[in-house]
Amino acid sequence: MPGKVARVTTLRLRPEDPADEGPVARVLAAAFARPDVATPPPEVALVDELRRDDAWIPELSMVAEYGGEVVGYALLTRVRVRTDGDSYPALALGPVAVAPHRQRVGHGTAVVQAALDAGTELGERLVVVLGAPAFYRRFGFGPADRLGLTSPWSGLGEPWQALVLPPSTSDEPEPPAGEVLFPAPWSKV
Repeated sequence: MPGKVARVTTLRLRPEDPADEGPVARVLAAAFARPDVATPPPEVALVDELRRDDAWIPELSMVAEYGGEVVGYALLTRVRVRTDGDSYPALALGPVAVAPHRQRVGHGTAVVQAALDAGTELGERLVVVLGAPAFYRRFGFGPADRLGLTSPWSGLGEPWQALVLPPSTSDEPEPPAGEVLFPAPWSKV
């Protein structure tokens, strides 16, 4: 049709802002909903509690927005790796969610990559995740036990994964092995 302009909608990736709390909760509730359970999934409460915890890093709570609607979410929060008498800062990835009507079109991959890129820009070196190996391998995650990392989820095998992010300087050492300590809100999931 002459005179009609096609409108292109693109995916926008950005840190969460306070107005996104409700939309993020809706995405989490829809993505993790179980038909046999009437209550909201625990991931909704986990994110709310992490927002009030010292583990929260605002720049690492990423949303994917499509057509003005929040359709995806990826969160990185602070964890610690306990080594011999010391601890090392690391990040935990999760929850990751995409609204059901926008799944399988790349939004999950995009929002996870945006969160990982933001973590790298902040100088972070280590990320752990508990999730589907086939999905997380595309980002470079591998078995966390190969890096000597343990956690309450170590016994689950392949879903317990880790990723070493690029160093900010060439002489930066590899992250240490040890037990990954999660903040208290994670104990409820």
